[in-house]
Amino acid sequence: MPESGPPGPSIPGQRSLPSGSVPEVPKPSAPDLPITAAAFGLEAVRHPPTAPPPPSPVTGTPPATPAEPVFQRVLGGPTGLGTNSLSLAGSSAGTASSPPAAVAESAAPPLPEAVPETTPGVERVLGGPTGLGTASLSLARTAHRPPPESVPAPPADAPPAEGQAVPGLYHHPIPEPDPLRVEEVSRRIKRWAEDEVQLYPEEWEGQFDGFSVGRYMVGCHPDAPTVDHLMIATRLMVAENAVDDCYCEDHGGSPVGLGGRLLLAHTALDPLHTTPEYAPAWQESLGSDPPRRAYRSAMDYFNAMASPSQVDRYRHDMARLHLGYLAEAAWAETDHVPEVWEYLAMRQFNNFRPCPTITDTIGGYELPADLHARPEMQRVIALAGNATTIVNDLYSYTKELASPGRHLNLPVVIAEREKLSERDAYLKAVEVHNDLMHAFEAAAADLAAACPLPPVVRFLKGVATWVDGNHDWHRTNTYRYSLPAFW
Repeated sequence: MPESGPPGPSIPGQRSLPSGSVPEVPKPSAPDLPITAAAFGLEAVRHPPTAPPPPSPVTGTPPATPAEPVFQRVLGGPTGLGTNSLSLAGSSAGTASSPPAAVAESAAPPLPEAVPETTPGVERVLGGPTGLGTASLSLARTAHRPPPESVPAPPADAPPAEGQAVPGLYHHPIPEPDPLRVEEVSRRIKRWAEDEVQLYPEEWEGQFDGFSVGRYMVGCHPDAPTVDHLMIATRLMVAENAVDDCYCEDHGGSPVGLGGRLLLAHTALDPLHTTPEYAPAWQESLGSDPPRRAYRSAMDYFNAMASPSQVDRYRHDMARLHLGYLAEAAWAETDHVPEVWEYLAMRQFNNFRPCPTITDTIGGYELPADLHARPEMQRVIALAGNATTIVNDLYSYTKELASPGRHLNLPVVIAEREKLSERDAYLKAVEVHNDLMHAFEAAAADLAAACPLPPVVRFLKGVATWVDGNHDWHRTNTYRYSLPAFW
């Protein structure tokens, strides 16, 4: 991500972000399950009913896609969890969602938006006899929101993007992201970066475009019900990368004094509660540099759409991320090359975890806090973050070797600590990634079998989709990445 240059002026106050109202709806009992929630130590989850929306030409509804699954496996691969045991359709249209309150992109008065009910995408979940359709998925709060901007109907399927996968890397291909959604998200995020948060100077525009964040987020969240939902993830992703680049990495970053910078930036995510005398100075500080402006604005939009539990979950995972930044910075200051297990421990914190952990918000529903906090779910999320982060190590390997100084990544650490050649160390890093992926899929399969509640199944499917979308973006982003000549 490009840096935004020297600290810019404080931006005007953010637009008001209405959270919308929550209508009272009857709550039917949860359907029978082959393994009950009570057997898993949880209360039964209740789900609000859905209703079909009026026809509309706007792009708020997901584009139609073929009915075939996104993956030949879902949360399975070699672990044996196939589409027969977790039959969730991969099309966006097959994933009903209730869009929460979104930030208005127009001045039109808010209008009620109904929740679409789709054809059932699940005949059963892990052998359950009752059949779970998308109407039983746990949906987020119904809210009032203005209609999103219109986009023409999608054209024929776009040709697949270029890019070579790392040979031997265990991964799953994804359908080509909808090009119209990619274009619209790319347009909106650039307008946000330039006009709302003044994220980068003009000379870095090419680097921002080369990040291809629109393709990234559309590929990772194919079930997002509206472009507004996609924009929540996109702003947060761009803000996270701005902090990484400007505070830690290529565009003015340094390990020296990083802790103080990160702590102050984190207050844009986790607000300071202080006395009236000192609050104005803190408020002013949130506009003092591009990373803090981006964090503050992205979090404002996220707060408007997510539940308090989802927001607090995200804050927690961002604290994890910042802790990982600090460990890496400490090693850089002391010129320390960690043991391989130490490096992997650091990467469990300095990784992509904040992105898949909000997959339910972007999908328009909510995984309840008690389900998200289960140790089994935390293991699945951690393994997903670890595997996707090693993907980044592998694809960015040549880019980092060409940069000044020594950049720690898994092949570099393996080469030094285990006295292997660069090629052999890189190939062993591929094996580490594959082991993590298999562990992730096995843990997800075990959890889905133990607790086949609809929001659990849908969240696991969303995390798996994010894992595959993240790989696809790395594979296709030839502007940023190229593979080493080891084959």
